[in-house]
Parts: sequence; C-alpha cells; structure tokens
Amino acid sequence: MPSPARRPRPAALALTALLAAGVLSACSSASADPEAEKLADGLSALDLSKVALDDAAAGDDLARITKGLDGIEPTVTVKDVEEEDDKATATLAYRWQLGPEVRWEYETEATMTRKDDSWTVAWSPALVAPDLAEGQRLRVRSVAPKRGDIMGGDGTALVTLRPVLRIGLDKAAVEPAKQAASARTIATMVGIDPASYAKEVAASGPKAFVEALVMRTGQAPPLGEVEAVPGALVISDELPLAPSRTFAAGILGTVGEATKELVDDSDGRLTAGDETGLSGLQRRYDEQLRGRNGYVVEVVSDAADDPANPSPEMKDTPVFEQAPAPGEPLRTTLDLRLQDLGERVLAGTRPASALVAIRPSDGAILAAATGPGAQGQAIATTGQYAPGSTFKIATALAALRSGVTPTTTTPCPATTVVDGKSFKNYDDYPSSSLGRIPFAEAFAQSCNTAMIGLRDTVSQADLASAAASLGMGVDQDLGFPVFFGSVPSEAPATEHAASMIGQGKVLASPFTMATVSASVAAGRTVVPVLLPDLEAPKVESSLKPAEARRLRSLMRRVVTDGSGRGLADLGGSIGAKTGTAEYGSPVKTHTWMVATDGDLAVAVFVETGESGSQTAGPLLKRFLAGAR
Repeated sequence: MPSPARRPRPAALALTALLAAGVLSACSSASADPEAEKLADGLSALDLSKVALDDAAAGDDLARITKGLDGIEPTVTVKDVEEEDDKATATLAYRWQLGPEVRWEYETEATMTRKDDSWTVAWSPALVAPDLAEGQRLRVRSVAPKRGDIMGGDGTALVTLRPVLRIGLDKAAVEPAKQAASARTIATMVGIDPASYAKEVAASGPKAFVEALVMRTGQAPPLGEVEAVPGALVISDELPLAPSRTFAAGILGTVGEATKELVDDSDGRLTAGDETGLSGLQRRYDEQLRGRNGYVVEVVSDAADDPANPSPEMKDTPVFEQAPAPGEPLRTTLDLRLQDLGERVLAGTRPASALVAIRPSDGAILAAATGPGAQGQAIATTGQYAPGSTFKIATALAALRSGVTPTTTTPCPATTVVDGKSFKNYDDYPSSSLGRIPFAEAFAQSCNTAMIGLRDTVSQADLASAAASLGMGVDQDLGFPVFFGSVPSEAPATEHAASMIGQGKVLASPFTMATVSASVAAGRTVVPVLLPDLEAPKVESSLKPAEARRLRSLMRRVVTDGSGRGLADLGGSIGAKTGTAEYGSPVKTHTWMVATDGDLAVAVFVETGESGSQTAGPLLKRFLAGAR
C-alpha cells in the first residue's frame, strides 16, 4: 500500500511565507538610478520633458538659465547615487565643451524623493551649476586672442596691430527724424554710398551703433568735423593691418568678422563675431595666426540687489575663466622696402599691372606688387597671360640644346607664314637687323620670325622641357596660390610656331617669368620661396651651369645692343628680355620686361601697352634703380 504524501510542517509553511514576502518587498523597492539617468540625459539635451520633477516650470527655468550659452549643450553623467529610505542624492558630472580645447567641468547634486515606488527630482537652479540661485542665469563669452603678426624676411612686422577709427552713427544719440540726414553726411565724409548707408541705419535697432567705415587713423577725415554731425560716433580700435591698404594685399589677405560659412566649417574653433582671416595668407594660416579663444562663463541676473547684477557699477560673477592662447607669427620672405618700392613704381599705371622680384641665390620672393588697375587681384602670382617674347629665354635654351650657338646664322625676314598663318615682327623692329643675322642678335632684337624659323630644330616637347628647366610649367606647392605657367608638350604647326614666341597656348604669371629669370641668374632651376618655415619642394635642377652662362650672355646683349638698351645707363651687368603679346579683339598688347641684376631677378607686366621696352621697361628701370 503506498505511503501517504507528506505535508509540510507548520514551521516550514511559516518560513516559506516569510521568504515570499521578502522577495515581493525587494521587487517593489524601485531604485533611484533609472530616474537619475533620465535626469542626466534630459540635462544633456536641455530637455526635461521626460524627467519627473517637483516643479512644472523647471523646463522653462532651464531654458532661461542656459539661453546665454550660445546653444552649447552639456554632457551630463551620473557619477554616484546614494539612497537612504525614501530619499536619494545623485551626484551629476557636467562637461561643457566651450571650444575645441576648452572644457568647463564641475559637479552638482540632485535631491530625489520616492513615493509609491516612483522617484521625483527636486528642481533647483543649483542643479545646473553650483551655487546658482533663483533668478540667476549663465552667460558665456569668448575672449579673442592676440593675433600673430605676418613677418617680413628681415623680421620686420608687415602685418601687425595698427590704430584704426570706427566711424558710424549712434542712433541713441540723435532723434529719429534727423538720423537719415546724419547718415548721409557721415557716408559722404568717409567716401561710401550715402543712400545705402542711410538704408542700413534705418533697418537697424533704435539704439544701435551702425558702423559706416573702419579707417586708418591717418586717412580719416578731421575728427572735429565728423563729431559735429548729430549722432556721429568715432571709436578708437586696433586691427591687424599691413603698412598700407594695398601692401601685398592679394597675397597677405584680409582679416574681418567670420562669416556663417567660416563658423560652420571651423569645427567649433570660431564663433559668431570672431575676427578671422578672410583671404590670402590670413585665411590659409588663420589657425596659426589667430590662436585660440579664451572663454568666460558668468552668472548674471536682472535683480537689482543680486551680486551678479550686470549693471555698470557692478561686475558679473565669473564661474569659469580660460585665458586665450595668442596666435603665432607667420614668417615670409617679403622685403618691406622692395614691396613698397614695387607698389610705388606701379601706382601711376592705369591698366592692370604687376611686378615680382626674387632673390636667385635662395629663391626668396622679395616683392609681389600689383598696380591699382588690378583691383586687388593677385595677378602678380596667379595671373595667366601670354608671356610674349620674354618666353624666348626658354626658346633660346631649347635652341642651344639643339645645337644652335650665339653665332649661328639665323634668317630674320619681316614676315613668315606657317600653314597659311602669317607671323611678323613687332612694329618698331629695327630694319637693320632683318635678313641673315647671328642668333644672339635675333635674341637681342627679339626677332619673332627668326625664332619661328627654328621650329623644325626645336620641337614643342623641347620647348616644354627647356621651360621646366627654368622653373616654368611644373606646379609646386609653395603654401599659397601661385601659377607656375603652362607650356604644352604637343601642338600643331601653327600653335607650335606661336609657342616659339610665347603666344598660342603658352601662359605665364609675372611670378613665372621672375622665376625663369632667377633660374638664369642662379645657374640652376629655382623654386621660389615665400614661407621659409614651410618645407620646400625638392627639385633636382635640370639647368646646367654652362647653359645658364650662355643665357646670361644673351640677356646681357639685350641691354647693350638690343631692345633693352633703356637699362644700359644703370651700369653693372644687367641682363634683360622684353616681350609683347597680342590679345583680344580689337587686338591689344600685353607688355613685359624681365631683368637680372646681381642677386635680383625681376619681372614687370602691364596688361595693355605699346611694347615691352616702351611700357614695362621704364617701370622696371625705376625699380632696379630704387632697389640698389
């Protein structure tokens, strides 16, 4: 007979009941950790809508407290939660990324209360920042660093802080009915469009200062006359400026208020209102020159009796400060005296013009000047023009490599025809140098037809190779925009003929032709240098010293017996080459002249002129004379 089932004893039943009750009790005691994590997430997003708070207005209060932080959101994490009965304290770790390398970090505490297994957070401004009281808020402001100077080759500061005057209208200081008249008067004084400025004034706030123009102190109108205009205001300031408005402007660039595009592309390095490089070297090397913003976080309040009240007689209370890191200077090879000389030489030239000077011994770019006709464009270094007969330096090198010598008899007819296209010499070519003449004379007098006559001896590929030996047509990274020139290695017959005299598809900048001249003077392929701290491209010279000596001799004869005789009375052993190139319809003429004078190589270009000797020559002569 089977045994009966054993029933638990009363004591065992009691123990089982107690254990079950304990398990149920543990399950119903909700931890504060999940709500603390929700709080941290909400604060990180500046959105408390998913957090259980004891104050329905907490979300609005958080928005008020943080509205002065320029949209920066913190990263908030739960560092610790301590619970005792129905109370808990969560320690929150804050990290605000104010800039790429600037963090503001601290901790706050949140008090939490449990009721019916749910936790509620007690709202307080101090939960956002330590010691923040009711009615107070946070504000961040950036502190601009001191911008680094752009230096010249001898250590002179080319671009540095210089005094300026900000001239404009303070609308709060003049009654509305007179603002338009004052705006027009101020605009006329500083040389801007009166109607546009008056419209800008009308569109601005009722108490705004509307800046008309920032002017160098020496160029501003008499301050007494400006300040006599109702509402006019003149504010003294400093800006990073070159010695003059035009000084190497196309290369150095400008500094101004960061655009939205620059701010968006800066990965947090720039904020609205920051001064930054807008063009040229100032923009490309802005990170080095500008340095790093400093930051101040302040507690501010609108309450009159609050210690953080931002009234004029009371200072805001800083809770975080990080000093700015000043910018580092940028070294260049530019020579202050020669750059200024170049600009003064070109100042009276109405067409676009440019001058580039290079020191052949080390390739240093000493000057890259443009005249007023260039309208601020960097044509000295990036212009693309047919170099005309200055390219015959490369043609001569290719001819020498093909067996031509300075004494080789070379036909120089008045005109020549290639595949139906007629070519001629320039209008004032000397008739005494027509016919069969030595190659050296053809080069000195710049006989187009003689050079074209060598097209069967010198191929298009030979031209490109010779140009490359002189530093032309092979791009290099010099750390700033520059055009090294372009020489096709293949060309049909008529284009090849045009290439022999620097036209067709052959293009150069004034920088290019200064480089060609520098290579001749140095006896090697020169790669120019503007930024000496930048690692220079490694180029193996393909120009032989003997070739350079022959080219120097040919260029010397241009001065003693040829189209460059205007330089002869400067003395010394100057070598040169003139050039013209036709362009446009009706046909106009680019004019060029290049020269070497000791350890100096110079190229001068004028977009429209008579000829190299008549238009570019006098400018080059003035520069060479002043450079000595």
